[in-house]
Amino acid sequence: MEHVLLSIHVVAGIVFVGGSAVATSLFPRYAPVLAAPALGVAAESERSPGVARAMHRITGGYAKIGLIVPLVGIVLAAVQGRMGEIWITVAMVLTAVAGGLVALQIYPLQRTALAAPDDGRQLRTLSMLAGIYNLLWTAVVVLMIVRPGSAA
Repeated sequence: MEHVLLSIHVVAGIVFVGGSAVATSLFPRYAPVLAAPALGVAAESERSPGVARAMHRITGGYAKIGLIVPLVGIVLAAVQGRMGEIWITVAMVLTAVAGGLVALQIYPLQRTALAAPDDGRQLRTLSMLAGIYNLLWTAVVVLMIVRPGSAA
């Protein structure tokens, strides 16, 4: 049973968390902006609102489906008797922060950037938030591999 749970946890993490991480990172590249060559912002013709809309849908859809990752991870940790280990607790907190970031900041800001393009300020903010989102997931992966303070 542990092998099945671990397999689901890892595959779902790669596909769904990885997919949402890539989509959040690519969205600013394709989202529309008001052309402002003096500000160094790319012209509208170099962007693809259709691709940006797809990245927005992937961000939200994969983030929702990605909830399977922490849910299966909690079940797996309980089955293995690891719920009290510090690395599990830290990983769960970082996962909650990443989930909150995508749900409360990234996804709504993407929707705003599609509906009301600006000179690129929104997209710079989204790029920064995507970087933080990806760093949070990177920290979680490192914790899963290193398992500091682990009993085994």
